[in-house]
Amino acid sequence: MSAFKPVWQVTIAGTNYTNYILSDLTITSGRTNIYEQAYAGYCNLTLINLTQSDITYTITDQITISVKDSTNTFVPIFGGEITEIGVSVATASTVALTQSITILAVGALARLPKALTNGVLTKALDGEQIRTILSEVLFNTWAEVPAALTWATYDPTVTWANAENNGLGEIDTGNYDLAARSSSRTDVYSLVAALANSGLGYLYENAQGQISYADSTHRTNYLNTYGYTEISGNKALAQGVAIQTRAGDVRNSVTVSYKNGAEVSVQDAASIGTYGQLAQIFQTSLENTADATSQANFYLALRAQPQANFNALSFELTNPELTDAERDALINIFMGLPVSITDLPVNMVGGQFLGFVEGWTFKAAFNQLMLTITASPLAFSLQAMRWNDVPISETWSSVSPTLDWANATIVA
Repeated sequence: MSAFKPVWQVTIAGTNYTNYILSDLTITSGRTNIYEQAYAGYCNLTLINLTQSDITYTITDQITISVKDSTNTFVPIFGGEITEIGVSVATASTVALTQSITILAVGALARLPKALTNGVLTKALDGEQIRTILSEVLFNTWAEVPAALTWATYDPTVTWANAENNGLGEIDTGNYDLAARSSSRTDVYSLVAALANSGLGYLYENAQGQISYADSTHRTNYLNTYGYTEISGNKALAQGVAIQTRAGDVRNSVTVSYKNGAEVSVQDAASIGTYGQLAQIFQTSLENTADATSQANFYLALRAQPQANFNALSFELTNPELTDAERDALINIFMGLPVSITDLPVNMVGGQFLGFVEGWTFKAAFNQLMLTITASPLAFSLQAMRWNDVPISETWSSVSPTLDWANATIVA
């Protein structure tokens, strides 16, 4: 058991504002389900200004919200760009005046729908194509570097590879060859989302406000290295714990469209017999027939039968029953975090849920901080490791002798 009172840090345009009191905060990040790419996160916060100090920041300034963990370290939980600022008088008297400053900020993905590209690409892996497109938007050109900047005043720790990086995070290389693309004007978000779907990966925003890409084996590799974050349902807020199984998620006739309009189709006869034919075409830019066939089989195995999603699980982070390790893990939440949620009612997924975090919402008030997460089942994301993902220290003798080839998706 451990006592916890949130200590906040609000950083705007590189300045930490310590003269405000944080009154209300809502942060939403990630996605609501695994069938779509993430959209821009957003942050809505209210600050109390007791001193009528000057408001020197403005819209488009970068903002980071951080909270202290058990080690007394500020951990960023949101990074983005201010889009709205409102100032109002909260209270007034003959001796004092209190102001409320309301700030609305959005994550880095909000930039992509408003940026256009011709999208010319050579054949390459999914992550490589995504990096090419995002680099056009998120790296300054020579002409965009401030004219007064000199080499002497440039940050000496910046490497050439990351110089003038304006929001590009970790981009996985990818596992699927995608076809070349000729010039065709489109918005950047639509294009990179389509490339991510073709690679069975996903876009996400990290806590520093950068755009990143996780390829199809990213979650498998992370789980292999770090394992699950263990969460007890007994320490969650009981009201609102929810799982959801939907007929609309079932697909038993799957077609994958790939290079030059070619198609691969597969069906599940047993599922069709039970639910009727429920078909979907997945549009991709895959280069190879073998990859299109593999993805079609993956989608069919995943969606031929309904599966329960973890719709909501909420934690009050000031709950003294949470250990420091549990609370720190929740503060450091990210899209793709593998979780093992135990101590659930036995009629809800057998009392234990294994899966990956897809989205979350932080809500805060004075001395309060609550986190609500949405998660998808393990099978929705677990892809077999590639040969080059297996740790180089692994030997044949260290692998379980009872592991058969059909189930060897992770070697650890």
